[in-house]
Amino acid sequence: MAARTIHRKLLLQLSAGAVVMFAFAIFVLPPLYDLFCEVTGIGGKTGGAYEAVAIEVDTSRDIEVQFVATNNATIPWDFYPTEERIIVHPGESRAVTFFARNRTGKDMVAQAIPNVLPNNAADYFHKTECFCFNSQPLAAGEQAELDLVFIIDPDLPVSVNTVTLSYTLFDITDRSEALQVSLVQ
Repeated sequence: MAARTIHRKLLLQLSAGAVVMFAFAIFVLPPLYDLFCEVTGIGGKTGGAYEAVAIEVDTSRDIEVQFVATNNATIPWDFYPTEERIIVHPGESRAVTFFARNRTGKDMVAQAIPNVLPNNAADYFHKTECFCFNSQPLAAGEQAELDLVFIIDPDLPVSVNTVTLSYTLFDITDRSEALQVSLVQ
């Protein structure tokens, strides 16, 4: 009988530990990671919307900007840049588009999360308009062209000749529906 009680107690402790670890991974780690990236400059996160100001274009420099798009495993959409790379001059405003298609039979909402490489280029990559600023709802079978307008700051270190902007697309349908329900109430 004592062994059964010990096993039950151990099972409860292990179960509670698993729940605590899961909650830690879901609710505590993401903000800690964001803080770590902000403090260290690691992670290539770009800032929010950039308010364009008059900047002199540096026509003596060419910067290759590469575009990469990936889907999180939970979102079965087609998602890709319409151009894989372009050449820009620092200070020049450029527009590109990404294509998205909801291949499912249900309405979904997605959110694109950007990353810039090399990491030290993130502070010089300014988005004045970006589909990543808002969630992207697409009805079943619907497709859309998603706009991005950006400027590379002329102060980009001269050692950087190539900048890669990548987006990962996440399914936030459940979160979006929960937010709408809470707004209605």
